[in-house]
Amino acid sequence: MTNNLLFSFACLQMLLVITCNPEEKMPDPNTLTPEKIDILCLGDSYTKGESVPSTHNFPAQLSDSLRAAGFGVTGTRTIAQTGWRTDQLQSSIASAANNNITDSIFSLVTLSIGVNNQYQHGSIDTYIMEFEDLLKTALIRAGDRKDRVVVLSIPDWAYTPYGQNAGSPGQISSEIDQFNAVNKSISDRYGVHYVNVTEVSRQGLAQPGLVASDGLHPSAQQYTEWVRLLLPVVRAALEK
Repeated sequence: MTNNLLFSFACLQMLLVITCNPEEKMPDPNTLTPEKIDILCLGDSYTKGESVPSTHNFPAQLSDSLRAAGFGVTGTRTIAQTGWRTDQLQSSIASAANNNITDSIFSLVTLSIGVNNQYQHGSIDTYIMEFEDLLKTALIRAGDRKDRVVVLSIPDWAYTPYGQNAGSPGQISSEIDQFNAVNKSISDRYGVHYVNVTEVSRQGLAQPGLVASDGLHPSAQQYTEWVRLLLPVVRAALEK
């Protein structure tokens, strides 16, 4: 019994030395290596930033704003082209040219697609299937982290000089609403973030500075407004 007590006392002493040793400190959370933020942006002309310098599209402005807020943004990858529908974005993501994203996990993924489905009188049913597939891809590329995926609504091009001369601006807006109802419903079902930029685009006639020089696409000023809406959502997700 005495030997057992001596052994227990010795173990206790060793434990006290280990736990009380000033050399053994808990890591300071402020000294932990910050996350290196890499962003993947999927979309069409609204993501590419048609008719504005590449440094002024919304992916670039978002990255700049995050850096200004102290986030370590290391890069932004954009897969987007003017005129792309959902199926064309799908094909591009799957192409050999973009194989380098297949095994990559990004800190943040944005998705904005559908205006060309509407413009080309595409089927809503087809859009539902293809948008959902694209959202699944976005989730995979974000490491299945729902809070790291942001869907942007489709802007309303009826509120541009080009849209006003397109025949029926009211019908354009109605169809945009239908496509947005679909992408929001799917986004809500998957639990990802959804940012409505449509209402900003609908100020395009009252505020001409929100429209690019081509009379159709968003200007750098409008993208700044998008980022103003995006930034609180993105910061909250990255700070978790």
